[in-house]
Amino acid sequence: MIKTLAKQIGQYKTASIMTPLMTALEVVMDVMIPYITASLIDKGINAGNIQQVYYYGALMLGMAFLSLLFGILAGRFSSYASSGFAANLRSAMYKNIQRFAFSDIDKYSTSGLVTRMTTDVSNLQNAYQQILRITVRAPFRLLLSIVMCLVIDPRLSLIFVVAMVVLGFSLWSIISRVAKLFAQVFEKYDALNESVQENVAGIRVVKAFVREKYENEKFARAAEGLYKLYVRAESLMALNHPVMNMVVYGCIISLSWWGAHFIVSGSLTTGELASLFTYVMSILQALMMLSMIFVMLTQSAASGKRVTEVINEQPDIVNPENALEEMADGSIEFRGVRFDYVSKKDKAEDAAGKEKTSKKSALYNVSFNIASGETIGVIGGTGSGKSTLVSLISRLYDTNEGEVMVGGHNVKEYDLETLRNNVSIVLQQNLLFTGTILDNLRWGNTEATLEECREACRMAQADDFIMETPNGYDTHIEQGGTNVSGGQKQRLCIARALLKKPKILILDDSTSACDTATDAKIQKAFRTQLPHMTKLIIAQRISSVRECDKILVMDNGVVTGFDTHEQLLKTNQLYREINEIQNQTTGDFDK
Repeated sequence: MIKTLAKQIGQYKTASIMTPLMTALEVVMDVMIPYITASLIDKGINAGNIQQVYYYGALMLGMAFLSLLFGILAGRFSSYASSGFAANLRSAMYKNIQRFAFSDIDKYSTSGLVTRMTTDVSNLQNAYQQILRITVRAPFRLLLSIVMCLVIDPRLSLIFVVAMVVLGFSLWSIISRVAKLFAQVFEKYDALNESVQENVAGIRVVKAFVREKYENEKFARAAEGLYKLYVRAESLMALNHPVMNMVVYGCIISLSWWGAHFIVSGSLTTGELASLFTYVMSILQALMMLSMIFVMLTQSAASGKRVTEVINEQPDIVNPENALEEMADGSIEFRGVRFDYVSKKDKAEDAAGKEKTSKKSALYNVSFNIASGETIGVIGGTGSGKSTLVSLISRLYDTNEGEVMVGGHNVKEYDLETLRNNVSIVLQQNLLFTGTILDNLRWGNTEATLEECREACRMAQADDFIMETPNGYDTHIEQGGTNVSGGQKQRLCIARALLKKPKILILDDSTSACDTATDAKIQKAFRTQLPHMTKLIIAQRISSVRECDKILVMDNGVVTGFDTHEQLLKTNQLYREINEIQNQTTGDFDK
């Protein structure tokens, strides 16, 4: 963990070195001032020598100014270094998340990733800033103060040794308990963020079903769990102060008692006793700083572990060596494909021959062949494996067994960017980003001209409604596309996919929100204007796929039929039943 985090210091190493250097110089000035104060009292005030008062007073003033200057520089450098460190952490996490396969994203919840990139990184930023300053200031101040005490009077210095042992043991007992609590705190943060994210994203559903009270109660439970953990942790941490006060007052009483005796006996001066009082406070403050550092490091250690997990996560799917950067055509072939939604641990057990026989495959022994340029319909009930099937084509997931061939090569042989640029998918969950319609369309091709965007929108039957808006293609899209209808959003996403000019286009139930007439127009445009592009159309309605060259019928992860509409009516009982039900009720497959 430490090695991973240290790499993210990067270009801020100079500031990270200058911070402790400036802090050390600041501490030297601070620690020397009480020693000069003793000389001012003994050689100036008590001796009645005004010249010595001026001399030592000027010396103290100069040291105070230097201490202030070094402190300002230390604060400036530490802010620069810690902010840069946090920026590098977020950048490293975000870049690695972009490399994640769907299986990697499944491992971390969205709310968990948000917490890691916000709360956890903020904790590490604060910890790093404190490490650069306090972890230098506290031990250095402690060491120098003890040295100065030994120089003034070794006998009274034993009081500090006893105090350090008592305080150190007490703080260790507190910190060891607090550490376990903070590890649980961040799990509660994930639950809290998840509740907020789901509620905000689904606020329309919440209001439509009048579930505000339920959502409030769910959020309250998550907040209550976090509150209770924090109360327990903070209650233990609060013990630091009474323990500190007990030790401080004990040291002051002991120092006063023994110091008075030594002054009476003539072995200690008044100025030296005054300096010792200053140093005892300095020593105990340093110990208190160290205790705070330990608590903070305990808290940030949990954050550091969570952050490094994301940074070090090795994606399941990576580019192969000597990857193919050209795709010959849009042909597709599945050869005995089996796929399971499993964790990395399960995959390791599977590879070792320990797979549980009770595991149900999402796809099992799937084999078929699609020629380049064909239009293929895919139909089946919810959970039959339709979306899983097409996810394997662009390598959003990898097969457990068998091969997926595209353009005559296994998809695992392609450069990922090449593969995904040539296989364009319009997913079930259509997403538009904040910006104009034109900005969203150009996700498919950043260099696309306005006319190219309009041509893609014409095929997707989106140009008419866009031109009816006051600003046309410059119309602003709100976050998530909330200011356009479901059908409009689907058509914009189809146009965006077409702008990539892929060899394979996959529509994953992406016309479900469109009316039948619009759906038919889209299918006709595909047939007449994209004859060389392989098209896979996942649908619930047979009317959406009946004109396809062939139709793939899925049932519980198994292909039960692959033929034309007419032939499937004759040979496939499941397809025939679907057709009869939909003709009678105009329903979908699940009905």
